[in-house]
Amino acid sequence: MGRAFEYRKARKLKRWGNMSRTFTKIGKEITIAVKAGGPDPNGNPRLRALMQNAKAANMPKDNVERAIKKATDKDAGDFKEIVYEGYGPYGIAIVIETATDNHTRTVANIRSYFNKAGGSLGTSGSLSFLFEHKSVFHIKPKEGVSLEDLEFELIDYGVDEVDADDEEIVLYGSFESYNDIQKYLEDNGFEIISSEFERIPNDVKELDAEQRASIEKLLERIEEDEDVQNVFHNMKEEDDEE
Repeated sequence: MGRAFEYRKARKLKRWGNMSRTFTKIGKEITIAVKAGGPDPNGNPRLRALMQNAKAANMPKDNVERAIKKATDKDAGDFKEIVYEGYGPYGIAIVIETATDNHTRTVANIRSYFNKAGGSLGTSGSLSFLFEHKSVFHIKPKEGVSLEDLEFELIDYGVDEVDADDEEIVLYGSFESYNDIQKYLEDNGFEIISSEFERIPNDVKELDAEQRASIEKLLERIEEDEDVQNVFHNMKEEDDEE
């Protein structure tokens, strides 16, 4: 217990530090969710969850409404979610989730980032065995419900790890269990702060400071790409130490 939590804690500030990037990321996800399931959050669980994420990120309501409207705009790009996988220097595995309206542009950019860093872009699915694809929910503690009781109750819904942060409880479950976990939490009156999908490495590689700096430079270049939504890797972070 705690492996996923520690990994996520080490990456949290890096991934969400840039507010404008966070708004862009959530906005694209909202547009994709509306195209797939409609603009009514009551009938679209994924949209409902993303609106909670937007609120947690202090994303202005106007931005949310604009992202919803964009899904019905005929002139707007049709975003596709595409995952790229490759190896950076020192054998570090990197998985990149994108939302793009131009696959040719995106794959050319991603390939160039790997090549310039001395890495290589792999084939789809080639690194999936190195990561666990997880559903992650952040919820408010509920009076009268202990962490142990909650974990025991949620086992049947796909949750396999429960951790408490300072002001929230973090639930981890399989990627496929997202809808079941969301429904349980909503049906039982838990306040969902936000939810997301994470790719947690099964094992991490330890690098020295110079090697880590090289990987960080590559990761930063990838994350700055406008088509990139999330970047996951199996490099051991400095903050991974207990």
